[in-house]
Amino acid sequence: MTTTTRLEPGQPAPDFHLEDSTGSPVALGDYRGRKVVLYFYPAAMTPGCTTEACDFRDNLNSLKSAGYQVLGVSKDEPAKNAEFAEQESLNFPLLSDPGLTVHQEYGAYGEKSLYGKTVTGVIRSTFVIDEEGRVQLPLYNVKASGHVASLRKKLGVD
Repeated sequence: MTTTTRLEPGQPAPDFHLEDSTGSPVALGDYRGRKVVLYFYPAAMTPGCTTEACDFRDNLNSLKSAGYQVLGVSKDEPAKNAEFAEQESLNFPLLSDPGLTVHQEYGAYGEKSLYGKTVTGVIRSTFVIDEEGRVQLPLYNVKASGHVASLRKKLGVD
C-alpha cells in the first residue's frame, strides 16, 4: 500500500526543476513573487485531461488578470506535451515529470479509486501557491470538468 503525504495550507511548496514542452528548464523559484496555479494531470491528449487543459486555456485571461500563472504537470515527455499544447492551442506551460518525483513531492501520485478499484497512479490535483512560495490551497482528486470554474470561485476570480 502506497501512502501519499498531502500538502497542507501554509507549507512551503516543494521546489522543482522540470522541462517545459520546448525542452527549456522551468523552476518554481522562477515564479517567486507571483501567484501560481500548479495542476497535475494524468496524461496528455486523453479526454479528461483535454477537458481540464482547455478549461484552463479558456479561463487563462481572468486568472492572469488576477495575478495567477498556470502551470500544468504530467509524466509525459516534452514532445508529447508540445503536441498536446499545439493540438489544443494551450497558452500556458506544460511541464514534464517522467520520473514522477515532483508528483510524489506534491502528493499527486499514489493510491486512488478508479471505477471502484484501488489503483496506483496520478491523482488529478491542483495547488495554488502564493508569492512567497507557500501552498495556499491544495486540492486533491479534482474532477476534470467544472474544476476551473470551482477554482475561480474559491479564489474569487471573476
